[in-house]
Amino acid sequence: MAATRLLLLAASALVPIVLTLPAEAQQRPRAPAAAPAQSGVVRAIEVTGNQRIEADTIRSYMLLQPGDPFNADRLDRSLRTLFATGLFRDVRIARQGDVLRVAVQENPIVNRVAFEGNSKASDEVLAAEVTLRPRAVFTPQQAQADRQRILDLYARRGRFAATVEPKVIELDQNRVDVVFEIAEGPAALVSRVNFVGNTAFSDSRLRDVIATREQAWYNLLSSADVYDPERLAFDRELLRRFYLRQGFADVQVTGATAELAPDQSSFFVTFTVNEGPRYSIGNVEITSTLRGVDTEALRREVPFSEGDRYDGDAVERAVEALSDSVGLAGVPFVEVRPRVTRNREAETVDVTFEVTEGNRLYVERIDITGNTRTADRVIRREFRLAEGDPLNPAQVRRSRQRIRDLGYFGNVDVQVVPGSRPDRVILNTSITERPTGEVSLGGGFSTDAGLLADFGIRERNFLGSGIDARLQTLLAQRRSQIDFSVTDPAFLDRNLSAGFDLFYLQRDLINVASYRERRYGTVLRAGYEFNERVRQSWSYSLVQRNVFDVEPTASRFIREQSGETLLSQLGQTIAYDVRDSRIEPRQGYILRLGSDVAGLGGDVAYLRLRADVAGYIPLERIFGDRDYVLVLQAGVGWLNPWGGRDERIIDRFFLGGDNLRGFALAGAGPRDTASATNDPLGGRTIWTQTTEFRFPLPLPQEIGLLGRAFVDIGSLSGTPLTGPGVQDDASPRVGAGVGISWRTPVGLINIDLAQALVKEPYDETQVLRFGFGTRF
Repeated sequence: MAATRLLLLAASALVPIVLTLPAEAQQRPRAPAAAPAQSGVVRAIEVTGNQRIEADTIRSYMLLQPGDPFNADRLDRSLRTLFATGLFRDVRIARQGDVLRVAVQENPIVNRVAFEGNSKASDEVLAAEVTLRPRAVFTPQQAQADRQRILDLYARRGRFAATVEPKVIELDQNRVDVVFEIAEGPAALVSRVNFVGNTAFSDSRLRDVIATREQAWYNLLSSADVYDPERLAFDRELLRRFYLRQGFADVQVTGATAELAPDQSSFFVTFTVNEGPRYSIGNVEITSTLRGVDTEALRREVPFSEGDRYDGDAVERAVEALSDSVGLAGVPFVEVRPRVTRNREAETVDVTFEVTEGNRLYVERIDITGNTRTADRVIRREFRLAEGDPLNPAQVRRSRQRIRDLGYFGNVDVQVVPGSRPDRVILNTSITERPTGEVSLGGGFSTDAGLLADFGIRERNFLGSGIDARLQTLLAQRRSQIDFSVTDPAFLDRNLSAGFDLFYLQRDLINVASYRERRYGTVLRAGYEFNERVRQSWSYSLVQRNVFDVEPTASRFIREQSGETLLSQLGQTIAYDVRDSRIEPRQGYILRLGSDVAGLGGDVAYLRLRADVAGYIPLERIFGDRDYVLVLQAGVGWLNPWGGRDERIIDRFFLGGDNLRGFALAGAGPRDTASATNDPLGGRTIWTQTTEFRFPLPLPQEIGLLGRAFVDIGSLSGTPLTGPGVQDDASPRVGAGVGISWRTPVGLINIDLAQALVKEPYDETQVLRFGFGTRF
């Protein structure tokens, strides 16, 4: 680097006195060289060499001003100050008589910052990482600092072999282009994950807990096997929380080290664990200082009891459940504090929940950020609190879940921060929007429809208003459908959803019931909520139906159904939903009651009643994994014609297929065995029950495989048809089997293998049900 000279000329004898400072002196200040004492007063300061920077600006950095006596120390400090601004490449200060001459050479201005050779990190990502910007002052030190920032970014992405070289291209008018030439190199993968100190759980079990994965062929579309130091810190927390859920209250994850292979191609990661003893639950108590709170009634909200394995997450869930129960009962300002007492000799943990009155806080304001497209009102109407309401943590959590269930956002975070007064809080809601528009073209195969192709256009958040608009077409071997629907979940910004459907449907049931069916029409829909858990919906359907192409050998009862009918139907469904999530429920239940009345015009008249319930029982306490869930489902239906007009076969219930695995579609229930085609006739009374155990398969989670074992029971009876060969037996049918769901990169695959255990001789069975579909 060029040296900078400070030239002091003695005014009387004109003998030069020279002080030499290296250019980096502004970074490493040193005491100035000794110089003879100077006399006289500064009359003027002349500045030369400046192009963009005003002379007065440069003079303002000087510690000597006109009228001050000459001082060598202050001159030296002025030189260092000018360098410290970062504006100059070189500075020279010389005294000539009673005038100070300051000669500067300005640093160039950045004209453009560019990146070459990058493919794994976009230009936008790299530009946000560096500090050099167009029209900013360029310094070599800043270019080197940005080089290191880029290297750090690639290191976080597992590319430790990356190289970065900043190139400076000089332009006219003291401008430069800065080009970072990047060689990204290969990603350093994690070839092995080991654990030290674990005795209660195997290495393979703990590998399923952490987010880091060992490199494998099936991780082609995942980055979990790329080494990431920040992910290791997250893995330590995942391990700690896993052990806490399993009863190891004293667990410590003391280390997470990564050793880079000599060729820098992969890492060996090792976690060190100090498990400690495994605790079980001792005494469980609930105390309260609030009037009107029944502590005995609250005990059912605690998901554990004496003798159970200690679970740190269960304690947190109990705190939330107790807070929600008391808060929803109308008691504001509730605070639940868990007090955990360890008994290391007995290896038990006593848990006491103290229900007390919390701080009296009120919602001052609800702030929403991150919604660049979605209107504020779409988000605000999901809040269970309003500005001015008492702060209720249960309602805050429920509001967050409702916003997530909209499906518009990838991340939803609601933080409670202090307001303008001690008793006021602000709900800061930060969201990350995700694409809600879909243009899909797909294909696949299902047991009922055969080979299929579908095309769809959908916008679930039309113009940010929350309106769901969809056009869907399906073309399959045995099913064709076109459906256009629009739904406004908050019509006129009220507690009212409204929408309509226009559809055309044609089904080929030749192999099932010896006929084809065509429907087209419209459906008007509306719904509203009574409260957080209860919702009712209404619909009116006007549908033209046609049973055609009836096989000549079909049952005479089927042949009699041939022809067109007009359906005019009013229906309603009321639902009571206490599931933890509408999208992926793992706990809670939903109860639905529905009724349809046909005959308000049209050709058929009937009353149809339906009821079904589904309950989800989490088994995480037993198996240590939240994907273990027991699902219990049951349903019942009843159909009765009125007004002297019989229902049609397409109005009746059918059993088999999705609602009774192990049996073919419409394979169980009333049937005309006298016909050559052994056609199902449907029934007026149906009930079903399913017990299903869902579990993760012993494979890496990133493969996306979930298993299930199930038992289906059902009965269908009550056909109005009689005659030779008509079989109508209400005895239960039973099917049992296993299945898998595989979320592959190209779509969801469902496979069920089932066996009909209890059946009638005339029933039709089906061992394999297969469904595959993909969209792109």
